[in-house]
Amino acid sequence: MEMLTEKRHQFILDLLTENDIVTINELLKPLNASESTVRRDLKNLEEQGLLARVHGGAKKMPHLSFEATMAEKEEKFHQQKVQIAKFCAGLLDTEDVIYLDAGSTTIEMIQFIPNDLSIKVVTNSVKHAALLIDRQIETIILGGNIKLSTNATLGATAMQQLSDFRFSKSFLGMNGAELEAGFTTPDPEEAAVKRQALQQSQQAYVLLDHSKLQQVTFVQVAPLKSATIVTNSCPQKFREDFQDQTTLKEVN
Repeated sequence: MEMLTEKRHQFILDLLTENDIVTINELLKPLNASESTVRRDLKNLEEQGLLARVHGGAKKMPHLSFEATMAEKEEKFHQQKVQIAKFCAGLLDTEDVIYLDAGSTTIEMIQFIPNDLSIKVVTNSVKHAALLIDRQIETIILGGNIKLSTNATLGATAMQQLSDFRFSKSFLGMNGAELEAGFTTPDPEEAAVKRQALQQSQQAYVLLDHSKLQQVTFVQVAPLKSATIVTNSCPQKFREDFQDQTTLKEVN
């Protein structure tokens, strides 16, 4: 027997308290409802601001402009971030000129850069620059206003300096990567810097732990095709869709 509309809606919301994302296929059997009914339910709940629809399902309503501090980010999924960072450090070649974005995953790359590798690094992170200097790696730090929560330099000065550079590779963090919204971040100024770095790189990599996939925040940086995604794991239900739009490397 098909559930009443209110009960279906409550079931979906209860399931989203336990899982960040639910798919339509996962809802069909327990709701004993048709695909068109489930899609209509998700649409109604989205209109009420109770969830956000994504390709093939729905997810918890995101806080689009929220951003954790650098310290909070570094603690979350640390082991997975180290795996991703180690893989990306292995992509470096001698004489590379790279852009290393401010971020809790990109910072982990620094420890894995080989001592005998001659590279030049441009970064917009005060914290990254200090660690690079400790490693005796040639470093250029962008000027500008420092965002205290992420230690990133932003604004007109950073953008002007960045516009002069061209990179063989760039390594960036993002707050979300979603099939329709692309790469996103909560801060418009950070988005502008990331976008510029992507455009000026021969090869671009976005480093994302699994929690960032199918997440959306306030500002779109670029479409998924703009960079290779390096992650520890991509859920099977989204893997093919991501691979249709970009190169996806899983390092778990």
